[in-house]
Amino acid sequence: MRAEYRDVLDAVQASPSRGRALRDLAMRALDALEGYDWSGVYRLDGETLVLDAYVGAETDHTHIPVGRGVCGTAVAEGRNKVVPDVRDLDNYLSCSTSTRSEIVVLIRRDGQVVGQIDIDGHAVGRFTAEDEEFLEALASLLAARWDD
Repeated sequence: MRAEYRDVLDAVQASPSRGRALRDLAMRALDALEGYDWSGVYRLDGETLVLDAYVGAETDHTHIPVGRGVCGTAVAEGRNKVVPDVRDLDNYLSCSTSTRSEIVVLIRRDGQVVGQIDIDGHAVGRFTAEDEEFLEALASLLAARWDD
């Protein structure tokens, strides 16, 4: 794993924060990574994803129904999504005209989805299996101290 990814994980693990404060810290750390052009966490509230902590441009997509867009589809299918080029999707919810790639990693607690990490990139094909592995490790850290 890249050293900068390990640094993010170490900072989150070392923090005494919990809940929203920890998610804020994690999103600020992700924002420092090259190509992580918008970083956010959505909480699952019933059948709706609600924008929680994020760093980047404001978005109109603060509430996303399960099954809609990349974020909602990830929850509906119960799996992470890595999209090399968002222009290839019919159901893409555009947050920025600069976004070209996206990765969504589910956050699970006790086997249940409680939220997700959503990252947008301005380059086509920005996110790889290494990014997914890194964000899964981050999701585990956030899940362990999820408290709303």
